[in-house]
Amino acid sequence: MTYDFDLFIIGAGSGGVRTARFSADFGARVAVAESRYLGGTCVNVGCMPKKYFVYSASFHDEFRQSKGYGWSVEEKGFDWQNLVANKDHEIRRLNGIYRALLINSGVTLFEEHARIVDAHTVEAGGKRYTTERILIATGGWPSVPDLPGREHIITSNEAFYLKELPKRMIIVGGGYIAVEFASIFHGMGVQVSLMYRGELFLRGFDMDVREHLRDEMLKRGHTLQFNADIASIDKNSDGSLKVTLKNGSIHETDCVFYATGRRPMLDNLGLENVDVELDARGFVKVDELFQTTEPSVYAIGDVIGRVQLTPVALAEGMALARKLYQPQSYKPLNYDLIASAVYSLPNVGAVGLSEEQARKQGHKLKIFRTTFKPTKLSLTQETERTLMKLVVDADTDKVLGCHMVGPEAPEQIQCLAIALKAGATKSCFDDTIGIHPTAAEEWVTMRSPTRED
Repeated sequence: MTYDFDLFIIGAGSGGVRTARFSADFGARVAVAESRYLGGTCVNVGCMPKKYFVYSASFHDEFRQSKGYGWSVEEKGFDWQNLVANKDHEIRRLNGIYRALLINSGVTLFEEHARIVDAHTVEAGGKRYTTERILIATGGWPSVPDLPGREHIITSNEAFYLKELPKRMIIVGGGYIAVEFASIFHGMGVQVSLMYRGELFLRGFDMDVREHLRDEMLKRGHTLQFNADIASIDKNSDGSLKVTLKNGSIHETDCVFYATGRRPMLDNLGLENVDVELDARGFVKVDELFQTTEPSVYAIGDVIGRVQLTPVALAEGMALARKLYQPQSYKPLNYDLIASAVYSLPNVGAVGLSEEQARKQGHKLKIFRTTFKPTKLSLTQETERTLMKLVVDADTDKVLGCHMVGPEAPEQIQCLAIALKAGATKSCFDDTIGIHPTAAEEWVTMRSPTRED
């Protein structure tokens, strides 16, 4: 049978665009449909605008710290509308780049909602197209619990487009999105309360990292409320919000921001028309080659719920394109040692196993840990301290994990991920001569374990 396309991709986020470009370069006839925004979550309401906002919030620290270095900077206030307008301008530029990348690769682009009709047919813009294969790359969407007053809640989608900066904000959640936005809005002068129903945020990260970041955020004046769960939200006559917790306490605020997880975006996708199974969490079930239980349908990225990071979606898209259209260059994707970052203030970076994970796996450990005041803060009254930690297998000397809380931690961890991928031992770190004065030299000067099994 002759199809209109070899591959029809639903979703033009990072994974979908990468798959489309590589597949087209390998000779496939590719179509992509996107009904919201080119570039997906990362470009529009995720990684990129969030990083711009983190930069903006960090200037609050920079202005204050500059006094110790002889500068007298007059702070005239923060212009939220100016930041949002500049952000929007840059996002539109990135949208255009994504559009050009697809079209210049020979991909047919439908800026329409697409829906699966059957195993080899997709409907987009009121027309139906046949295709040998279908790829679901529709990403994730913020998940909001069903509680009284949920209509008053905003998520990360809306946070980037607020018409005015609220004076008070409650951010609910304990993951990286909640922690990052708490840092962002606190740095912009908002009175932020971070509420999390658990004992401590950033579950899954090394405990030393979690505790150190908590302490540094408290130093900065954050209000952190753990074991706090919201029962209801009501709107007052003056437009403010009354938040009632399950323990009966009441809090007044101007904005309630939920960052309590993300769900796969499968709305009106037509999955009922094909034999695509979902897993227990509601994500699309795929095998090691990203093939669903419907042989002609594949899925990658956040919608499959493996590792929900943009670079992972990119790698999955590249692997799939090679497997389908240039199998001689295909290599199975390895999900081990994927570095991660939290763009809180201060930053968090991690790669490899936490101490808790390593112990659970049965490793006998040596732990190397240091905290210090960053050199940049030496001439200031700041009390912030950087944390660096190495988790080392005591029997093999292999470095199992690297963890950092401090300025530019993600930049350092990205480089350390290469070393861990190469199988670096603690001796490799010890034999490396550092650059002085840098924070990074601490990675190669931690000689004695702070504790060992």
